[in-house]
Amino acid sequence: MDDGLDYIRDRGMGQLAEKMGMVFTEFTVERAVATLPVEGNRQPVGLMHGGAYVVLGESLGSMAANLWAGADRVAVGIDINATHTRSAVDGIVTGVCTPVHLGRTLTVHEIAITDEQGRRCSTVRITNLIRSVPTQPQH
Repeated sequence: MDDGLDYIRDRGMGQLAEKMGMVFTEFTVERAVATLPVEGNRQPVGLMHGGAYVVLGESLGSMAANLWAGADRVAVGIDINATHTRSAVDGIVTGVCTPVHLGRTLTVHEIAITDEQGRRCSTVRITNLIRSVPTQPQH
């Protein structure tokens, strides 16, 4: 597919990403970028919820792995971790996803999530397993 954003438009980004207000702005095998508003994704004390950073990272990394996998295969997450180093309290955060490893059966992506001042808030790493698309049973 020439335009990776067409891939997102055709496939969708999933209900959770939509509910959280995620917006994909760039999408290729080499680099995927999406934003997420802090508003609506805060924990009770007013900071961006750590789980929101992980959702942004997993969405970027899994979608990028699926773009790499191609139409006849599917990538599924098998490991994810995050290190939160700063707390966003307002505005938007931006996740930039780059591949660490693009293999035949495994991908590893790192997602750097920054606030509007460019300060890193979280680093997410996700590993995806690439499998054949499951066949649907005939009834």
